[in-house]
Amino acid sequence: MKTLTKAEELIMQTIWKLDKAFLREIIDELPNPKPHQNTVATILKILVEKEFVAVTVFGRTHQYYPLVSKNAYSKGSIKSLVKGYFEGSFSNAVSFMIKENNLSIEELELLLKQLRKNK
Repeated sequence: MKTLTKAEELIMQTIWKLDKAFLREIIDELPNPKPHQNTVATILKILVEKEFVAVTVFGRTHQYYPLVSKNAYSKGSIKSLVKGYFEGSFSNAVSFMIKENNLSIEELELLLKQLRKNK
């Protein structure tokens, strides 16, 4: 799966949230300071080219909707992160989060419960 820039990710997060949206709706949903309409339109064009987003044309307006689910992109991003920074080991990634105090004992226990439940 192709990766997204930070700006592209921001637009994708908005489209995932809205499910289907016109350019104006996407801009309205973005945090301040809002990017210029042309900037968002250019990013949407790139997302269409990367096949993350599709468009339905209604006269002169375009409605955008995701082709890649948030879950699928998240899964690919996490795998890529683990592969690139933790030698492909999710165990190394979890160990790193524990060492950096980003994961509490309670969160680890919850993860263990989820693992046991899924087996």
